[in-house]
Amino acid sequence: MKYGYKKQSKKNFKETIESVKKNLATEGFGVLTEIDVQAVLKKKLDINYISYVILGACNPNFAYKALEAEKDIGLLLPCNVIIYESEEGVYISAIKPSIAMSMVENESLHVIAKDVEQKLENVINNS
Repeated sequence: MKYGYKKQSKKNFKETIESVKKNLATEGFGVLTEIDVQAVLKKKLDINYISYVILGACNPNFAYKALEAEKDIGLLLPCNVIIYESEEGVYISAIKPSIAMSMVENESLHVIAKDVEQKLENVINNS
């Protein structure tokens, strides 16, 4: 996967979510949104889906720098981190900000994206 960074967790689904949230906080991120995809698909479409959560994570310092560099960058914020459970196990994945920001022609954003990407990789590796 070129647009994200992914790892299999050794923990169960709920433990992984808590670990990811803790590690996001350690790296300076807050969780702005939490979407329980399984619950939404059940409620809206009556579909039974795997355990799947999308966390909208934001590091305020980096978000401010990005917004100062490019006002419309809010279209690409916050950074999404997903946790899902499949037959093979529980997985954690985060968007690669360097890929998301590559469509924007602003060099200062590319530097910010690399810093954010390293922090998100730390979150996944430590969760």
